Amino acid sequence: MDALLTALRAAAEPTRLRLLALCARGGFCVTDLVAILGQSQPRLSRHLRLLVEAGLLERVPEGANAWFHLADRDALARDLIARLGPDDPLLVADARAAARVLAERARAASEAFRRSGTEWDEARALELPAEAIEAALLAALPAGDLGQVLDIGTGTGRLLELLAPRAASLLGIDASRDMLALARTRLAGLGIGHAALRQADMYRLPLPDGGFDVVAMQMVLHYAEDPPAALAEAARMLRPGGTLLLLDLAPHGRADLAERHAHRWPGFEDATIRAWLEPCGCRLAPGVAIAGPLTARLWPVLRPADSASLAA
Repeated sequence: MDALLTALRAAAEPTRLRLLALCARGGFCVTDLVAILGQSQPRLSRHLRLLVEAGLLERVPEGANAWFHLADRDALARDLIARLGPDDPLLVADARAAARVLAERARAASEAFRRSGTEWDEARALELPAEAIEAALLAALPAGDLGQVLDIGTGTGRLLELLAPRAASLLGIDASRDMLALARTRLAGLGIGHAALRQADMYRLPLPDGGFDVVAMQMVLHYAEDPPAALAEAARMLRPGGTLLLLDLAPHGRADLAERHAHRWPGFEDATIRAWLEPCGCRLAPGVAIAGPLTARLWPVLRPADSASLAA
């Protein structure tokens, strides 16, 4: 009862309700919210602190900034937002201001990418069949609701976009702040409010064991200095009965890719992936080849619900 009353008291204020409605659209930092609401940073910071302490918002640090989004574990905030009238003039004005801020953020992120060269899309550069890859990933997913989804190396957030209709919550991890800026703008522009993004090292994910039903690693492993360690960390994220979707290149013999695109590994054999995953308590299902100028390969990986199923 105390927790519920604390949350209700935190939400029972006009600015804090507006903040909840905005953060349901996606992640925003304090600077964004100042621009949208036209209020001072100290005032908004106090409101945000109360909402975080009440468990209605989650604060995710990223470099010098922190991003705020609805807490996945708490349905109260979404229930309150659902009761707000969609035609409320104040909320309509906030939505328009948020769209402007998102557009400015996208432009700034794109300019930063052009300056650094990181607007480059690897799948396009390698002439991989993006539609066929996405179809294979979707076909390999478990049926029905996906539950909690983690995308390691999320890039621009395209996979989160594809999985959003079937997931209870989504978390995208990437080491690049610029890439996360594009992903955050993309997801917010699409109204995907149950997705969060976080800057993190794939070898040391700041997350508890077994928190996800589905984990994805798409075109990440060939950059890894230590692929077994990266796979072990991804496997650590899986709940019993969970699925890891690993997509990368099959062996290709293209030595030029190491120099041109900084690839660390020239693709992977099924047997190699299997050997790396077995110590993690996971089982490798039959892989799927996706033909192109370079062959991509999708390996569905299962964490058995119990040790007996692993030994079977």
